[in-house]
Amino acid sequence: MKKQEKNYAYIDGANLYKGLEQLGWKLDYKRFRIWLSEKYRVSHAYLFLGLVPKYKNLYNKLQEDGYTLIFKEVTYDGNGRVKGNCDADIVVRAMKDTYENNFDKAVFVSSDGDYACLISFLMERNKLMVILSPSLEKRCSILLKRTGAKISCIDDHKVILKKRG
Repeated sequence: MKKQEKNYAYIDGANLYKGLEQLGWKLDYKRFRIWLSEKYRVSHAYLFLGLVPKYKNLYNKLQEDGYTLIFKEVTYDGNGRVKGNCDADIVVRAMKDTYENNFDKAVFVSSDGDYACLISFLMERNKLMVILSPSLEKRCSILLKRTGAKISCIDDHKVILKKRG
Protein backbone atom coordinates (compact mmCIF):
# COMPACT_ATOMS: atom_id res chain seq x y z
CA MET A 1 0.00 0.00 0.00
CA LYS A 2 1.38 3.40 -1.03
CA LYS A 3 2.12 5.94 1.71
CA GLN A 4 -0.22 8.94 1.68
CA GLU A 5 1.66 12.11 0.74
CA LYS A 6 1.75 14.84 3.35
CA ASN A 7 2.24 18.15 1.57
CA TYR A 8 2.11 21.56 3.19
CA ALA A 9 1.25 24.91 1.65
CA TYR A 10 2.89 28.12 2.85
CA ILE A 11 0.82 31.09 1.72
CA ASP A 12 1.91 34.73 1.89
CA GLY A 13 -1.59 36.13 2.35
CA ALA A 14 -0.83 39.75 1.50
CA ASN A 15 1.18 38.83 -1.59
CA LEU A 16 -1.56 36.54 -2.85
CA TYR A 17 -4.38 39.02 -2.21
CA LYS A 18 -2.58 42.06 -3.64
CA GLY A 19 -1.26 40.15 -6.65
CA LEU A 20 -4.70 38.99 -7.72
CA GLU A 21 -6.25 42.36 -6.89
CA GLN A 22 -3.80 43.98 -9.35
CA LEU A 23 -5.02 41.51 -11.96
CA GLY A 24 -8.59 42.60 -11.29
CA TRP A 25 -10.10 39.60 -9.54
CA LYS A 26 -10.72 38.15 -6.09
CA LEU A 27 -9.92 34.65 -4.97
CA ASP A 28 -12.51 32.23 -3.63
CA TYR A 29 -10.46 31.01 -0.67
CA LYS A 30 -12.65 27.99 0.00
CA ARG A 31 -12.35 26.83 -3.61
CA PHE A 32 -8.58 27.56 -3.50
CA ARG A 33 -8.17 25.34 -0.41
CA ILE A 34 -10.04 22.48 -2.12
CA TRP A 35 -7.96 22.99 -5.27
CA LEU A 36 -4.73 22.83 -3.25
CA SER A 37 -5.91 19.56 -1.70
CA GLU A 38 -6.97 17.99 -4.98
CA LYS A 39 -4.22 19.22 -7.31
CA TYR A 40 -1.23 19.18 -4.93
CA ARG A 41 -2.45 16.85 -2.16
CA VAL A 42 -1.99 19.62 0.43
CA SER A 43 -3.00 18.32 3.85
CA HIS A 44 -2.03 21.46 5.75
CA ALA A 45 -2.29 25.03 4.47
CA TYR A 46 -0.64 27.79 6.49
CA LEU A 47 -1.97 31.24 5.64
CA PHE A 48 0.21 34.06 6.98
CA LEU A 49 -1.58 37.35 7.61
CA GLY A 50 -1.30 40.62 9.47
CA LEU A 51 -3.73 40.66 12.41
CA VAL A 52 -6.31 43.42 11.99
CA PRO A 53 -9.16 43.08 14.54
CA LYS A 54 -11.88 44.39 12.20
CA TYR A 55 -11.35 41.31 9.97
CA LYS A 56 -12.24 38.82 12.72
CA ASN A 57 -15.17 37.38 10.72
CA LEU A 58 -12.94 36.84 7.69
CA TYR A 59 -10.39 35.02 9.84
CA ASN A 60 -13.11 32.74 11.23
CA LYS A 61 -14.31 31.95 7.69
CA LEU A 62 -10.78 31.16 6.51
CA GLN A 63 -10.33 28.75 9.42
CA GLU A 64 -13.66 27.09 8.57
CA ASP A 65 -12.40 26.74 4.99
CA GLY A 66 -9.43 24.69 6.22
CA TYR A 67 -6.56 27.14 6.64
CA THR A 68 -4.26 27.35 9.64
CA LEU A 69 -3.86 31.07 10.19
CA ILE A 70 -0.52 32.42 11.37
CA PHE A 71 -0.81 36.05 12.43
CA LYS A 72 1.75 38.80 12.45
CA GLU A 73 1.22 41.87 14.60
CA VAL A 74 0.73 44.84 12.31
CA THR A 75 2.09 48.36 12.37
CA TYR A 76 0.89 51.34 10.38
CA ASP A 77 2.89 53.51 8.00
CA GLY A 78 2.74 57.30 7.93
CA ASN A 79 -0.39 57.18 5.73
CA GLY A 80 -2.27 54.82 8.05
CA ARG A 81 -1.78 51.77 5.80
CA VAL A 82 -1.35 48.43 7.50
CA LYS A 83 2.11 46.84 7.46
CA GLY A 84 2.23 43.18 8.46
CA ASN A 85 5.33 41.72 6.82
CA CYS A 86 5.20 37.95 7.37
CA ASP A 87 8.30 36.97 5.38
CA ALA A 88 10.46 35.93 8.33
CA ASP A 89 7.57 34.02 9.93
CA ILE A 90 7.04 32.00 6.74
CA VAL A 91 10.74 31.20 6.41
CA VAL A 92 11.05 30.10 10.04
CA ARG A 93 7.90 27.91 9.87
CA ALA A 94 8.95 26.25 6.62
CA MET A 95 12.48 25.57 7.86
CA LYS A 96 11.20 24.24 11.20
CA ASP A 97 8.78 21.91 9.41
CA THR A 98 11.57 20.80 7.07
CA TYR A 99 13.99 19.97 9.88
CA GLU A 100 11.26 18.18 11.83
CA ASN A 101 10.33 16.26 8.64
CA ASN A 102 6.68 17.27 9.03
CA PHE A 103 5.88 17.20 5.31
CA ASP A 104 6.89 15.47 2.09
CA LYS A 105 6.67 18.45 -0.29
CA ALA A 106 5.98 22.17 0.04
CA VAL A 107 3.69 24.25 -2.11
CA PHE A 108 4.79 27.84 -1.79
CA VAL A 109 2.33 30.64 -2.60
CA SER A 110 3.97 33.99 -3.25
CA SER A 111 5.79 35.94 -5.94
CA ASP A 112 8.18 37.70 -3.55
CA GLY A 113 11.88 37.39 -4.36
CA ASP A 114 12.75 37.64 -0.66
CA TYR A 115 11.91 33.93 -0.48
CA ALA A 116 14.50 32.85 -3.06
CA CYS A 117 16.89 31.57 -0.38
CA LEU A 118 14.09 29.50 1.21
CA ILE A 119 13.15 28.09 -2.20
CA SER A 120 16.78 27.12 -2.83
CA PHE A 121 16.95 25.49 0.62
CA LEU A 122 13.78 23.46 -0.06
CA MET A 123 15.03 22.44 -3.50
CA GLU A 124 18.37 21.25 -2.10
CA ARG A 125 16.44 18.94 0.20
CA ASN A 126 14.01 17.81 -2.52
CA LYS A 127 11.16 19.29 -0.48
CA LEU A 128 9.66 21.77 -2.97
CA MET A 129 6.79 20.77 -5.21
CA VAL A 130 5.88 24.12 -6.79
CA ILE A 131 5.72 27.87 -6.36
CA LEU A 132 2.27 29.31 -7.06
CA SER A 133 2.56 32.93 -8.16
CA PRO A 134 -0.40 35.26 -8.81
CA SER A 135 1.07 36.11 -12.23
CA LEU A 136 4.34 35.20 -13.90
CA GLU A 137 4.74 38.30 -16.04
CA LYS A 138 3.49 41.08 -13.76
CA ARG A 139 4.15 39.79 -10.26
CA CYS A 140 6.73 37.02 -10.02
CA SER A 141 10.20 38.11 -8.95
CA ILE A 142 13.14 37.38 -11.18
CA LEU A 143 14.88 36.08 -8.04
CA LEU A 144 12.32 33.27 -7.73
CA LYS A 145 12.59 32.52 -11.44
CA ARG A 146 16.38 32.25 -11.16
CA THR A 147 16.10 29.43 -8.61
CA GLY A 148 14.95 27.11 -11.40
CA ALA A 149 11.96 26.00 -9.33
CA LYS A 150 8.73 24.98 -11.01
CA ILE A 151 6.44 28.03 -10.98
CA SER A 152 2.76 27.88 -11.80
CA CYS A 153 0.59 30.93 -12.41
CA ILE A 154 -2.58 31.21 -10.29
CA ASP A 155 -4.06 33.60 -12.85
CA ASP A 156 -4.10 30.68 -15.32
CA HIS A 157 -6.72 29.03 -13.07
CA LYS A 158 -8.94 32.11 -12.72
CA VAL A 159 -11.99 30.31 -14.16
CA ILE A 160 -11.88 27.78 -11.32
CA LEU A 161 -10.64 29.99 -8.47
CA LYS A 162 -12.36 33.34 -9.00
CA LYS A 163 -14.87 34.46 -6.40
CA ARG A 164 -18.33 34.66 -7.92
CA GLY A 165 -20.96 37.26 -7.11
